[in-house]
Amino acid sequence: MSAPAPEPETAPPAEPPGAAVAPHPVLRALAAPRRWIRGLYDWTMRWADKPHALAALFLIAVVESSVFPIPPDVLLIAIVASSPRLWLRSAALCTAGSVIGAAGGYLIGAAFMATLGQSIVEFYNAQHHWAKVVELYNGEWGIWFLAAAAFTPIPYKVATIAAGATGMAFVPFLLVSLVGRAARFFLVAALLRVFGPAIRRTLEKNFDLAALAFLVLLVGGFLVLKYF
Repeated sequence: MSAPAPEPETAPPAEPPGAAVAPHPVLRALAAPRRWIRGLYDWTMRWADKPHALAALFLIAVVESSVFPIPPDVLLIAIVASSPRLWLRSAALCTAGSVIGAAGGYLIGAAFMATLGQSIVEFYNAQHHWAKVVELYNGEWGIWFLAAAAFTPIPYKVATIAAGATGMAFVPFLLVSLVGRAARFFLVAALLRVFGPAIRRTLEKNFDLAALAFLVLLVGGFLVLKYF
């Protein structure tokens, strides 16, 4: 009696077309902040249609100038994109709140630097570069650094606290903060007033690219603070 023929080897099942492929670790790392920014964007867009949107904008602008990490531009953009007729009022409230918050940051630096101020600096990982910031404020470029921080992604809260800690004259501090913050927020609001619907459609269509640009600006602001 002949031996039974060996059974043919079974090939592993082929993956169906379009099967999911595990993303690269770098892509997984980038996905987390992207989801966070998407969630923040959706949350702010919902706030934009609520009756208390302007009050929320004012409060976020106040706390962002001294402690809060998220810039008020996010909600400002959402409000003006949703209701272009509110662009002037939104920009004015955002500016007023930010300048009030800047005065609070100045007070933290002047009176509570050893406790609250130091904790905020450590939270933003700026303690290793604090000496550079203090040196800058004590030199001739201090007022220009404040102006740059008021208008650009440089962390404004670090600039306001440092101004108080180094004893910058309060009235020039307020004036420069007012001009820088107003220029930034009124420019953003005016652009949204004119191009709001188109910007919103573009943002929704290319959200991944917009999220990456936001992260680059945020990290870039801290890098400028680090290496200035």
